Amino acid sequence: MADHGLYVYAVIRSGQPLPANTPAVGGPPAVPRILREGAIAAVVSDAPPQLRARRRDLLAHQELLLALSEDGPVLPMRFGVVAPDEQTLRGQLAEARTRHLATLEQLTGRVEFNVKAVAAQNALAALVREDPEIRKLRDDARHRPGYAADLRLGEAVAAALARRAAEAGTRVVRELTALAHAVVAGPDVQGCAVNASFLVDRDDAERFTATARQLALTHQERAELRVAGPLPCYSFVADQAPAPTAVM
Repeated sequence: MADHGLYVYAVIRSGQPLPANTPAVGGPPAVPRILREGAIAAVVSDAPPQLRARRRDLLAHQELLLALSEDGPVLPMRFGVVAPDEQTLRGQLAEARTRHLATLEQLTGRVEFNVKAVAAQNALAALVREDPEIRKLRDDARHRPGYAADLRLGEAVAAALARRAAEAGTRVVRELTALAHAVVAGPDVQGCAVNASFLVDRDDAERFTATARQLALTHQERAELRVAGPLPCYSFVADQAPAPTAVM
């Protein structure tokens, strides 16, 4: 048994295999293994003595989850979840078995995409062209330059760019929702007008990506779309995770 507990990557169905040559956290990397408890199992490795959010370990965590998802549904843990010992983790798995199985069924054959909308970097010209109030403030600042005029113009431009990005992002979310089984709003991110995650059939991933790419072109004068995925389905299992100690 590891002196520092068990690092927990994910919960899976008990019969799902562990992919070959899988990465793991730690330096040198630990060896991942499957801890089975009835119909479900946890993918774990010995926790390193000093766990930090190093790029190497973050990537190893993510790559292991993606490799696991190739063979079946995965209930992913956030980086930094550690169980104190095997007995405690087994008890948590047994207690939550029914909920975990239901969640794994929901995630079967599905992946997550995240879409963020931020104000387009090249949006100012389009804004001035389309917004008469901004044009008026710009002309006022040119004809009667000064701090107050520049401040009014700057505040109005920032507000208008954010509003236009939010409007475009909302339209994008509405269009992409038709291609998803579920959609959840993500946490607020500074400078981000829209942050949403989509649960998508793996077989529809290319269509989702192509549609998002086309929507990005359609709205490029209002918003810059940032699409990430396929990803482990973090956003759709938040209330289902076991409760080992998070050491981050």
